[in-house]
Amino acid sequence: MTNLEKYNDIFVQVFGANVAQLDDNYSKENVPMWDSVHQLNIITLIEETFDLMLDPEDIMACTSYNAGKEILAKNDILL
Repeated sequence: MTNLEKYNDIFVQVFGANVAQLDDNYSKENVPMWDSVHQLNIITLIEETFDLMLDPEDIMACTSYNAGKEILAKNDILL
């Protein structure tokens, strides 16, 4: 499984999303069920999946599919 597939699977697990839905518009502003609990689930799965410990700033900034990708890139995880 590639890193991108692992990352996409996180959103499938947390939101029940279809991979085709995951794009620039998949964010806290556009996904009605995206709340603080879902955001913490995303962070937890990112940390577990990619063996990371994210900074508090990154945790707060992870409010979209793309933001998560940027955070992973910042931690040298290529998708």
